[in-house]
Amino acid sequence: MNYYIIAGEASGDLHASNLMKELKLMDADARFRFWGGDLMKEQGGTLVKHYKELAFMGFTEVLLNLKTILNNIEFCKKDILSDKPDVLILVDYPGFNLRIAEFAKQRNIKVFYYISPQVWAWKQSRVHKIKRIVDKMFVILPFEKAFYKRFDYSVDFVGHPLLDAIENYKQLPLPLSVQTNKPIIALLPGSRKQEIKTMLPLMLSAVSQFKDYCFIVAAAPSQSKEFYHQIINGLDVKIVFNETYALLQRSYAALVTSGTATLETALFAVPEVVCYKGGAISYAIAKQLVKVEYVSLANLIMEKEIVKELIQTELTEYNIKTELEKILNPDTRSLMMSNYTELKTKLGGLGASKKTAMLMIDYVKKQ
Repeated sequence: MNYYIIAGEASGDLHASNLMKELKLMDADARFRFWGGDLMKEQGGTLVKHYKELAFMGFTEVLLNLKTILNNIEFCKKDILSDKPDVLILVDYPGFNLRIAEFAKQRNIKVFYYISPQVWAWKQSRVHKIKRIVDKMFVILPFEKAFYKRFDYSVDFVGHPLLDAIENYKQLPLPLSVQTNKPIIALLPGSRKQEIKTMLPLMLSAVSQFKDYCFIVAAAPSQSKEFYHQIINGLDVKIVFNETYALLQRSYAALVTSGTATLETALFAVPEVVCYKGGAISYAIAKQLVKVEYVSLANLIMEKEIVKELIQTELTEYNIKTELEKILNPDTRSLMMSNYTELKTKLGGLGASKKTAMLMIDYVKKQ
């Protein structure tokens, strides 16, 4: 079969590459043309555009690059028509992918969507559009199936692919420059420059309070070492690039900016405090639009606060110190580990990519 796949971010590249690997095992004639990254490229096929050319974050950046985004959409439409795929597989990245889904549906191209847009958090009205333009939706969070059922839309819950990514990760040593005999507290301040400039100084406020621990920053590859050193400003803190999983494997606790990293930290069984602070206006707008009780995936999945969230005005140096002390306490850690075990069970176990590939091939054959 001829598969056309669109993943617009690093996480999409990871999950799409694992899906491609499984599709190849089940379909000897699999042929891929895709928008994605290096991991997808390793699976073979034709890379049309790298996700690094598509990564525009936030309202301002999108507006500044609107012409490029619109040109990419038009180019993608023409490329799909030229390729004539048996199925179009869209991976998250809703701003771009929902437009392409609508175009493909109008031309009777089968549309599968892997990893649902977070319509349950905001813009729930988009479900009506998804029902109209997506033939099959494959979701990775357990509550998403029930959410879509409220709109009379049947989706397949396949489990979370991060379980496989972490299970298959081969333990590698940390670089010699950051190896230590002290227990490690990992700092994951996000990947965008403005986010790091806001979050990291607050996280670093804990360094002088916990001198028996080694603090290590998981740095984003998109930022320079000099950028981090300017913020760290001589503090006794180490930095690693492209070593987040190796760091989490060895961490005793973590301070983590909200996002996928909060779930990764939980799946590595590292006690964490979730931190987030945005601009006052952006936060006020988001608070009106977002319809969920928690910001971290671990809490959303468990439907209760299993990890502490320090959001906006609650994110202070005093509260960081207080909550970090709590997760270093054996009793708190024991309860958190128990919740983490339940979290893994709720996520559906291993084999998300395999289940998804099997269902996709089955649906195409039936139709």
